[in-house]
Amino acid sequence: MLILGIESSCDETGVALVDASGTRVPVLLADALHSQIVMHQAYGGVVPELASRDHIRRVLPLTQQVLADAAITLKDVDVVAYTRGPGLAGALLVGAGAACAMAAALGKPVMGVHHLEGHLLSPFLSADPPEFPFVALLVSGGHTQLMRVDRVGCYELLGESIDDAAGEAFDKSAKLMGLPYPGGPHLAKLAEQGDGTAFKLPRPLLHSGNLDFSFAGLKTAVMVQAKKLGDQLEARKSDLAASTQTAIVEVLLKKSMSALTQTGLNRLVVAGGVGANALLRSELNTACAKRNIRVHYPELHLCTDNGAMIALAAGMRLQAGLESLQGGYTFDVLPRWSLSAISQNQLKQLG
Repeated sequence: MLILGIESSCDETGVALVDASGTRVPVLLADALHSQIVMHQAYGGVVPELASRDHIRRVLPLTQQVLADAAITLKDVDVVAYTRGPGLAGALLVGAGAACAMAAALGKPVMGVHHLEGHLLSPFLSADPPEFPFVALLVSGGHTQLMRVDRVGCYELLGESIDDAAGEAFDKSAKLMGLPYPGGPHLAKLAEQGDGTAFKLPRPLLHSGNLDFSFAGLKTAVMVQAKKLGDQLEARKSDLAASTQTAIVEVLLKKSMSALTQTGLNRLVVAGGVGANALLRSELNTACAKRNIRVHYPELHLCTDNGAMIALAAGMRLQAGLESLQGGYTFDVLPRWSLSAISQNQLKQLG
């Protein structure tokens, strides 16, 4: 079964093709991605209208590229999947409309996929795929969550951010330091030259007794420290960046270890854009090795939003019998859509 996946939830247009034949984990055949970073840099952040217009320009050429790379035609595709949410409404509508139009023209089924489920399952495309059950640390854009994952579609929320997510803390702190968009990667790069203990910054909710996160207070502390430094900020910027990164990573690390202790599981999956952070990976690898815990990550190029994770999630849900391929090409998008809402556990409680 060949599944074409389209991702357009924010500022990256991704298209990919996977083979989900049989019961094996779907195999990635080809993928293509266009990032809008350069376009949005002039505005210091994502402009939703511009993002939507760029998705319109990119989705079909990227689809043609993927089909050519896989040496197949569109008629060979069995299912067209797209990101239904969460994300920017206009951007989501582009991917949904393109997917439904292609599927209708082919007379093939179409399937909406949860963006975060795509991230959560993306390590299954890595050279070291995980096994169920596991604890998942989702650190993607505006989301920071800890989930217990027993199987495809069976997700239990253990904790989440009550305000700013880790990715937002990176980006907003970077902006306060005058770093260019996107701030997170620039902050991480600058932090390599700094001292992570130079400034005493808060670790919100670190000792809260639960698995929730809060990074808004850290961002405020960075703002206060930057103002205190005044003219000295430029000379101390690398230390402030390193101290900020150290604080964020410490919270993510300790909450993840607590989640593993509370669940009794010995496998951790880290997914989402912040999952590419080198310090986070190093600290998690060290801590997990000491406790004989396996830790899994997506390949670096699959940490950001991409079509491969959408096609993969569609394939794994179909293999698990969680989706029925039916006709009909009307669609909607869900800009705000909880991952827990698609859990089998919750569906059983509601039904």
